[in-house]
Amino acid sequence: MIPMKRTFFAVISAALFILVACHGNESSNMTQEKSDTAYAIIGKVTGQDTGIIYLHHRESGKIDSFALDHGFFKFSGKADIPELSTIEFDEHTKQFFLENGKISILIKKDSLRYAQITGTKSQDEFNYFKDQLSKPVNDRMDETDKAYDAAQIKKNQRVMDSLDIRYNALDLELKQLVMDFTRSHPSSVVSAYEIYANFSYNPRLGQIDSLYQQLDTAARKTYFGKQLADIIEKAKQTAIGKNAPDFSANDINGKPIFLSSFKGHYVLLDFWASWCGPCRLENPNIVKAYHTFHGKGFDIFGVSLDDSKDEWLQAIKKDGLNWTQVSDLKGWKSDAAALYGIKGIPMNYLIDKNGVIVAKGLRGKELESRLLDILQ
Repeated sequence: MIPMKRTFFAVISAALFILVACHGNESSNMTQEKSDTAYAIIGKVTGQDTGIIYLHHRESGKIDSFALDHGFFKFSGKADIPELSTIEFDEHTKQFFLENGKISILIKKDSLRYAQITGTKSQDEFNYFKDQLSKPVNDRMDETDKAYDAAQIKKNQRVMDSLDIRYNALDLELKQLVMDFTRSHPSSVVSAYEIYANFSYNPRLGQIDSLYQQLDTAARKTYFGKQLADIIEKAKQTAIGKNAPDFSANDINGKPIFLSSFKGHYVLLDFWASWCGPCRLENPNIVKAYHTFHGKGFDIFGVSLDDSKDEWLQAIKKDGLNWTQVSDLKGWKSDAAALYGIKGIPMNYLIDKNGVIVAKGLRGKELESRLLDILQ
């Protein structure tokens, strides 16, 4: 199985979503009783006097900007609830939690990634989780990911398999950190965010619902709390043993095709995109399964999260995806993806002859193994 970090997530955007969260150490900000009614961000870029810095508001889509004045910048406004936002400078970005209160940002020139952002309870919690709790695990995951890339270039399958095992173990370790943090911080938006970031891809219903139930009302009202509620509902509707929700989308010729038209065959409902590296790496496995089992009653219904028809068609041709392909060309706003609660790709569902979901999230050799059990 390709490591989880190689899955593309839809949460915030293809570029901005996959970052970690935190709990702040016991600073005075965390025990303040009086809540502020507005936020004030005061920042400094060292080593650079001019330039434009941007503040992206995740939920509203609003973008504020400020021209550096001898390296200094400031933003002010009101945040009804803590919101994951993004600072952008010189085409680099860093996420932080924006909430009412005083926030300080210190950026070194050409090093936004390591900017120090402090001042409010949620951001201090974010820093604590990211810089203290999860950093050792994430560092080892990055090292494993790089080693996997090197082994893949050399086509060393034995080493790749070993690194997969190591990566999956680290992923479980990170998930345990999230579970422990959630138990001790049920009211934190960081808990809701970390559950979303680490458990929303191919979620195990019992596990993610249990974590959601540990969140208090304040955390559930945040953007990520609401997202978790939606994920849980979609997971219930697409659980193994449930009838696959039907939908239609246009194929490469503009003809609408319904999922239900595949009844009578085992069909793999495969969500992917031309721009998704992990999807393209997985495609050879799917092509092999198609050619091996198509004559035995197996078919594939590909749903692309592309927004460019030309790039979609080029990828179909290059990867040899010679089965039904559809797309509404809405990218992450795909209606079919929303129906199935897709938060990361590649993602698939194996559906039996009666339209019932019998497996999902099959990667690598898992698909071939499952089809062997069913069709041989």
